[in-house]
Amino acid sequence: MLPTENRLRRREDFATAVRRGRRAGRPLLVVHLRSGATDPHAPGESAPPTRAGFVVSKAVGGAVVRNKVKRRLRHLMRERVTDLAPGSLVVVRALPGAGDADYAQLARDLDAALQRLLGGGAR
Repeated sequence: MLPTENRLRRREDFATAVRRGRRAGRPLLVVHLRSGATDPHAPGESAPPTRAGFVVSKAVGGAVVRNKVKRRLRHLMRERVTDLAPGSLVVVRALPGAGDADYAQLARDLDAALQRLLGGGAR
């Protein structure tokens, strides 16, 4: 499970990542990344943690399917959050095919999208 300090919760933070961040689309999901954004809500001088949020609409499936996709994506991001710069905001939006995809397919698409956003992939 993704630790609490790494979860994106505020509407403004989701909007910032989506509107001001870079985007990479894959067949099962779209990833928005705002690199190294500072968090005005964080107390102290330490670097804010990387935070991730997830958008899984009803187009993906019923409640059981949506929750399963969110759990899988949270688990996948837990392993990848250390690869991103401190203070980064990540929004992962699941597309309708994500409900039928297995864990490995979601992992492949997430890795490919993050690789592209971090500068390692070609357009």
